[in-house]
Amino acid sequence: MRFPVWSSSSVIICVCFWFVFAARPAHAYIDPGTGSYLLQLLIGGLFAAAFTLKAFWGRIRIALSRVFRKPQDGVNE
Repeated sequence: MRFPVWSSSSVIICVCFWFVFAARPAHAYIDPGTGSYLLQLLIGGLFAAAFTLKAFWGRIRIALSRVFRKPQDGVNE
């Protein structure tokens, strides 16, 4: 007898759906400090992304120029 083979991604998706749709109401509140913490995470993430983009901008520019450059006449690559 053959058993169906599920990929790990489909199992993860099924488990995530189960956690989302099986949740019961918590009847709780979110502390005001939680909102400021989430705001700090958002701002920190934006600064980290900006710094990463700045640090690797030279490599990104070179890679994009290789992808989008015009082919030169008479030069075969």
